[in-house]
Amino acid sequence: MPETGFRLTVNGAERSVSCEPDTPLLDVLRHDLGLAGPRFGCGMGLCGACFVLIGGRARASCDLPVSAVDGPVITVEGLAAGGRLHPVQQAFIDEQAAQCGYCTSGIVMAAAGLLRERLAPTEQEVQEALDGSLCRCGTHGRIVRAVLKAAGRAPGGQTVVPPPPAGPLPASQPPAEVPAGGSPTGEGPMLAPPSGSPRPFSVGPVVPSGVVLAGGEHRGHVERLVFPADEQRAEIAEERLRTSRQMPSR
Repeated sequence: MPETGFRLTVNGAERSVSCEPDTPLLDVLRHDLGLAGPRFGCGMGLCGACFVLIGGRARASCDLPVSAVDGPVITVEGLAAGGRLHPVQQAFIDEQAAQCGYCTSGIVMAAAGLLRERLAPTEQEVQEALDGSLCRCGTHGRIVRAVLKAAGRAPGGQTVVPPPPAGPLPASQPPAEVPAGGSPTGEGPMLAPPSGSPRPFSVGPVVPSGVVLAGGEHRGHVERLVFPADEQRAEIAEERLRTSRQMPSR
């Protein structure tokens, strides 16, 4: 099939590409425009890893031909404005809502699309909006809290009142996880704790900047999870961990 020229508006900029009309938008974004935020997961629009905003609504990009794009495209790289992260991005950091990171950018885009349509969604509405996003890491409770925080609400419908900023710890009393000189050797930065957690903690080995919002390369079994109630999370996460360990590596 001969190539055709297309003009797209991506993250506020006019971009020209030349490709076959049935080329998936995801391929154009990643390979032609160099945007690594949208991820390839299933190739059928079922897992949410490739979600972008098209005309303000979250849409899978892996099964959408570039010739069918009918509105401005925003990827996770284009959410920030004026040097500030989008509220959803910031809330994901605050709540430590990412783990492996592969699905995170798609979930962030789905949440951003939801908040464009509903400024104050309920917890149930958040769960329903993210039902099409797959995650194997079990951070669903934190993801829901992050989206509600971005919307200015807490689980249960209570309005979020930001706490006053905490003062610095005395130099003689650093957290147990961190030596007086800073982060532990080989560990990542100390981050603010999720809501209800008494103290900060390390996120593990240092990872490239942006992994929380765009994710790192990850291979493995992916399965659909319903966003469970908080009291079920530990049991479900433990079962998923046992299952993943029994699966042959690919």
